[in-house]
Amino acid sequence: MPLQIYKRGRVYWAKGWVEYNGRPIAGPYRRSTKASTEAGARDWINRETEMQIRRHIVGDEPSKTFSDAIMIYNASPKTAKQLIPIVQVIGEMPLGAISGALLKGLGPKLKPKASTDTWWREIVTPASAVINNAHELEGTPLIRVKPYDKFERIAQDKRRGKQSRVERKPADKVWIEAFCGAADPYNAALVRFMFETAARIDQAVSIEPDDLQPSEDKVRVKAQKGHPECWITVSTQMMDELLALPPKRPKNRKTGKLMKPRVFGYGSSTGYNTRWKTICKRAGIPYLSAHPAGRHGFFTELVVRQGVDPVTAAKAGRWSDPNLPMRIYAHAETDVADVRARFRTNHVQPDTVQTPKSKKSNKE
Repeated sequence: MPLQIYKRGRVYWAKGWVEYNGRPIAGPYRRSTKASTEAGARDWINRETEMQIRRHIVGDEPSKTFSDAIMIYNASPKTAKQLIPIVQVIGEMPLGAISGALLKGLGPKLKPKASTDTWWREIVTPASAVINNAHELEGTPLIRVKPYDKFERIAQDKRRGKQSRVERKPADKVWIEAFCGAADPYNAALVRFMFETAARIDQAVSIEPDDLQPSEDKVRVKAQKGHPECWITVSTQMMDELLALPPKRPKNRKTGKLMKPRVFGYGSSTGYNTRWKTICKRAGIPYLSAHPAGRHGFFTELVVRQGVDPVTAAKAGRWSDPNLPMRIYAHAETDVADVRARFRTNHVQPDTVQTPKSKKSNKE
């Protein structure tokens, strides 16, 4: 019986045999097509039939390896760098032989001192992207990897002697003012801009003079983290501060050439670090990097300290889902000891003494 489709719940399944010239060559099948429409199920049958007939006539094609998959993957420079050590280990393996457990097991081999979050970000994610891109283009096996669980994370933290996912300390107005008091105008404006707008450091340092629109108090920030390029509104005071900064042309550290003029004068998202550490030391405040000073400080300031509703704060900070910043960027600032003390505090007892007037009203 040739392949036929039938509905099972919401999904169409296929049963029967793939036939060639009236003779069965593959099967029997009783398999989900993963299609919710009849047309999609028939497309699956057509593809499966074509593949099995080709295999019957010319034999099995050589399996594509991870190295083959990389050749058809359009990797960014950052991802390409991450893939180099991975391909050295599994480059010659067929894609069908690579499992999620195998990818997760590369972490201890390639980065034994890193956290599971780093393993996931720099090993599992880019390798999975390569494999699934080949699946989209060539029909090779798809891969899904189960994330590291908390027990794996804790065990790795214990092995490397360092805790991961340490809660960030967000900046507040006192820290910002102390920082700005010890900083030069460029870094003072930079930290104020990120604290006020929740801009990421790479977005901030990439701002050029043409990205300022003084008439409307707007600044253009580049696309990042899946969000498109957009114009954000700043306070008039912030715009005045930005306009007062003579643009600087930073030097590209790799080529040595001068870059286009930039408002804050930095050429990369890491160039500020050393300078900020010096400023914090001079101001007598703990060092905070750009992310807790900016995005963490922004959301905690609005939601926790000023009581702005999370939806409004998330929209102002360009988060598409308010649940994300509430989970990551909002930091509680209540002293735990004060919370515990509430259980030992005597409640105010109601006044049970009744006056003659109250007795009379009760009778009435």
